[in-house]
Amino acid sequence: QVQLAESGGGLVQAGGSLRLSCTASGSIFSINRMGWYRQAPGKQRELVATITSGGTTNYVDSVKGRFTISRDNAKNTVYLQMNSLKPEDTAVYYCYCNGYSVAWGDYWGQGTQVTVSS
Repeated sequence: QVQLAESGGGLVQAGGSLRLSCTASGSIFSINRMGWYRQAPGKQRELVATITSGGTTNYVDSVKGRFTISRDNAKNTVYLQMNSLKPEDTAVYYCYCNGYSVAWGDYWGQGTQVTVSS
């Protein structure tokens, strides 16, 4: 069984910063891609940023220049540094990884709320 544990969400004023963390644990032997998705009320879940085991990153256009994704492969942990936050960044943020347990599969965290006040 694979678990993803997220932390770091909360309430922040516009222009502020937050750092999200997510650690994969359990019977996972290899991780390829890790990343973050988000879902705002009434909207579909969208990709925010991903990072491969080799460090290649990908961002949605709306967060480029403000968010930075990074990972510690030794700790199976991915981070999302969010700066210059805007009210439209308010959403539940979900951690994601593509990893090998009994087979390759996609795993998700429970989500952490990020609220940006204007």
